Amino acid sequence: QVQLAESGGGLVQAGGSVRLSCSVSRKIGARSNIVGWSRQAPGKEREFLAAQLSSGQKEYSDVAKGRFTISRDDEKNIFYLDMNNLKPEDSAVYHCYLAQMADEYWGPGTQVTVSI
Repeated sequence: QVQLAESGGGLVQAGGSVRLSCSVSRKIGARSNIVGWSRQAPGKEREFLAAQLSSGQKEYSDVAKGRFTISRDDEKNIFYLDMNNLKPEDSAVYHCYLAQMADEYWGPGTQVTVSI
């Protein structure tokens, strides 16, 4: 069973930056896959933010473009989401995921709270 674990969340002031990390219990460089990030705020549906393929290609939602950057380190089995110019509406639980073949694995989430 593949396990993912997010870290790096917490309380940040509006305009600040946060780096979220997602550690994966399996080698992510061994096979073709997609790593990504989504978030869910209270009372709202889960929202896609960013994804990166093994090839390096990146995809971003409109919300994330220009402020968030996804990256991956296959040697360390970790991937990241760098978030800049954070706004109070970015407050949510952030989840990382790994999609490989027909399988999809999710982390439990890390809370990011952006204060005014």
